[in-house]
Amino acid sequence: MCGIFAYIGQREATSLLIKGLLRLEYRGYDSAGIAIQANNEVQTFKTRGKVADLGRLIDGKTIAGTLGIAHTRWATHGEPNTINAHPHWSNSKRLAIIHNGIIENYAILKKELSNRGYVFESETDTEVMIHLIDDILTNENVDIVEALRIALNQVIGAYAIVIVSADHPDLLLAAKKSSPLVVGIGNGEYFLASDATPIVEYTKNVVYLEDEEIAIIRRNQELEIKTIRNQPITPYVQKLEMNLQTLEKGGFPHFMLKEIYEQPRSIGDSMRGRVSPKDGIVALGGIIDYEQKFASASRIIIVGCGTSWHAGLVGEYLFEDIARIPVEVEYASEFRYRNPVINESDIVVAISQSGETADTLAAVELAKSRGATILGICNVVGSSIARATHAGSYTHAGPEIGVASTKAFTAQVTVLVLMALMAANKRGTISKSRYYEILSELASIPGKVQKALESNDKILKIAETFKNSSNFLYLGRGYNFPVALEGALKLKEISYIHAEGYPAAEMKHGPIALIDADMPVVVIATKKGSYDKIVSNIEEVKARKGRIIAVVTEGDTAVKHLADYVIEIPETDEIFVPLVATIPLQLLAYHIAVLRDCNVDQPRNLAKSVTVE
Repeated sequence: MCGIFAYIGQREATSLLIKGLLRLEYRGYDSAGIAIQANNEVQTFKTRGKVADLGRLIDGKTIAGTLGIAHTRWATHGEPNTINAHPHWSNSKRLAIIHNGIIENYAILKKELSNRGYVFESETDTEVMIHLIDDILTNENVDIVEALRIALNQVIGAYAIVIVSADHPDLLLAAKKSSPLVVGIGNGEYFLASDATPIVEYTKNVVYLEDEEIAIIRRNQELEIKTIRNQPITPYVQKLEMNLQTLEKGGFPHFMLKEIYEQPRSIGDSMRGRVSPKDGIVALGGIIDYEQKFASASRIIIVGCGTSWHAGLVGEYLFEDIARIPVEVEYASEFRYRNPVINESDIVVAISQSGETADTLAAVELAKSRGATILGICNVVGSSIARATHAGSYTHAGPEIGVASTKAFTAQVTVLVLMALMAANKRGTISKSRYYEILSELASIPGKVQKALESNDKILKIAETFKNSSNFLYLGRGYNFPVALEGALKLKEISYIHAEGYPAAEMKHGPIALIDADMPVVVIATKKGSYDKIVSNIEEVKARKGRIIAVVTEGDTAVKHLADYVIEIPETDEIFVPLVATIPLQLLAYHIAVLRDCNVDQPRNLAKSVTVE
């Protein structure tokens, strides 16, 4: 969940490392630090707080060097403070380490190392690892590479680590298991990072390390990779498709607002080259070899976490509605521990923006072990889930820097629409006229999303009215129920206001007790689906003096008469309403958060890529 960046080459490392950490801030963190190798010693600087605080700490200090490691930490073992911040030293002060992940057997290792005289300064599991490597290096008469390999065979858990040694001024060591790590290959220089965002500025040639691989990076030499079982691996170099411009705010005050406004393009990109309404073609190249699996599937299981789980709920409606395949949508964190019934005829669809979500990756591995066909929907090329699944489709949303997901959600739903259409056509569960009707409407969705964005100024005024509210309730029916859940999640993520989403009919079974004049209720009340029923639910809220913010179809009169505030969206087919209706909810959350002076792009306690359980 943290950010790793490291460098070895000819450039001055300090400023480069700080810049790399700034690129990784979106991942979420609570402390930061760097270590620079120079003149046969390693200097470390670290602090609780932001990268800017680290920059002030090292400002004016002479720390010249062309090799270094840097880290932003999201606290797991030990509170967020300077002592627990990375890098961590060995007792000899000759080795320093940065680490993402969790070492599950750290307590046993720590007790053994304490008995051997090792002193621990922090509460972290990371410090245990560097002491273990140091102990092996000191007592087993092996070199540092072999010491690392032996240590990793004793470690249980997840890790992405980079190590620098005062005794090896031209060497960086790295390894990974269940936590991402990518090596950028430049001209006489190497970069290491948790993801490609801080690398793309310098090189587009990268190697994604696989689980239980060690990278041995020597200055001015070829990259060497071996497994923890000492098997050599030939590095597979890939080209990054990411552009530097996508990592900048582009004139917007926040990445989140930029990414909300990018959705007409990102939705279009997610269907580009995959759909031909004129010819009636839906072709997802990544899963074309599995079309017959959809035709014969007895069940689809969708796994995800957070926003991806909400996209999966939309997928449930889609697959059952038009493809007539039974669907179960599972929290990956529960699925992996529940001993679920999985059959070889099942298709498991794993959804993750980052492609690194630890619980979702574990769910994938469990389902694979039971013989199911695993398909992935990810936004990051080369990510762990993309590599672990049998096949899948990228969303092509482009880098999403804001921690609260926006364009990734609508891109995921777009890909699910295409999958459901492909399955329905293959299974013969959709009429030709309905199939072409959906394809035609799909082509209009980017324009309708653009139209929905035009309500921004009106939504800002609504936000000003409700910015000091303590609670919100979001209601929707059918396809709009997942939209209600997602709208509530966006609000609590970035504004820290308690919010809950419910199926509108369930309001009577408990939540209605909360409604009074101080309770804002957001209702997605579009004309498609159970419109008359949702109008009745609004009447029930109004009877208890609840304040209604309604998202309605353009031209609506019935709800407009009842609601206190109305946000209009263009009319569209029921299956596409989630793509359009979610836009005003994202904007409402954004503006309320800004008015409350919250850190919109980096909300407290959250991380973009959740790589620990």
